[in-house]
Amino acid sequence: MNKLQNIELYYASSPREGDRLILSDKDELIHILRVMRHSIGDEIYITDGNGRICKTSILSLSPEDMEAQVLQEYEYEDYNKNLIFCIPRLRSTERFETALEKCTELGITNFIVFDSARTMPKGNKTVRWEKILLSAMKQSLRSFLPVLKVGSSLNELTAAEGNKVLFVQEAEKKFNNDMINRNEKYYFIFGPEGDFTEEEKNLFSGSGLYNLGENRLRSETAIIKCASILS
Repeated sequence: MNKLQNIELYYASSPREGDRLILSDKDELIHILRVMRHSIGDEIYITDGNGRICKTSILSLSPEDMEAQVLQEYEYEDYNKNLIFCIPRLRSTERFETALEKCTELGITNFIVFDSARTMPKGNKTVRWEKILLSAMKQSLRSFLPVLKVGSSLNELTAAEGNKVLFVQEAEKKFNNDMINRNEKYYFIFGPEGDFTEEEKNLFSGSGLYNLGENRLRSETAIIKCASILS
């Protein structure tokens, strides 16, 4: 695995054409032009969000777009592609967004935001959350832009194909990384501040119930701790 350090990483959603990359995202261009003050001939690193990071040289640059030539390419494997974090909406938007950010930095690449009896829905902020995921990916020099799905219900998670891991404080089994076979799909389901109702827990009676330690953790702390264990 090629480990890159101390680089500036940018994201280009446009498909690559041969040894050329076109970057047209306005926020990225503003950072390249106005913050870092790059110019033609400078070398920068660009990821496609699908496991590839390219070392490039800027060929043309304007407030509308940038064209760069690929000089070197690094490819990575998403070891967590089958691990899906199912996160409830939390009362505190800041804590919820911190959980998304830190999990991305720790390598989680799939998220489902679900509603349950005790979640606190405050509208759909998908655009904002996707920007947080993008920023966290670049900050941590990762090459996979997480996939975010918003608005699922617990019933939908119950019906989803794959292993379910439900985290509840009273569970007898303590979760650890050795329990996971990364060739299989897993849904890690975290409770809201008020925990799951008994009816909701019964939906997953055939699933694995685990705790994350003896102490009672805030929802966002439990989410981040699980990501840390898996990383």
